[in-house]
Amino acid sequence: MKANMGSADRIIRVILAIFFAVLYFTGTVTGTWGTVLVVLGGIFLATSVISFCPLYTLVGLNTCKK
Repeated sequence: MKANMGSADRIIRVILAIFFAVLYFTGTVTGTWGTVLVVLGGIFLATSVISFCPLYTLVGLNTCKK
């Protein structure tokens, strides 16, 4: 896997993952939507840690400067 995410992209994903977790754990969003947000936040966090987004590969995006 070649890195295809830049630092700005990674930071935005981490912030969104934290925001989704806060919404879920404070009880603001519950039920199915809450579960969807937690799963999406986990995916955002995982892709930002490894600097690789499979969806970017499918559409040909690369925000990494390397």
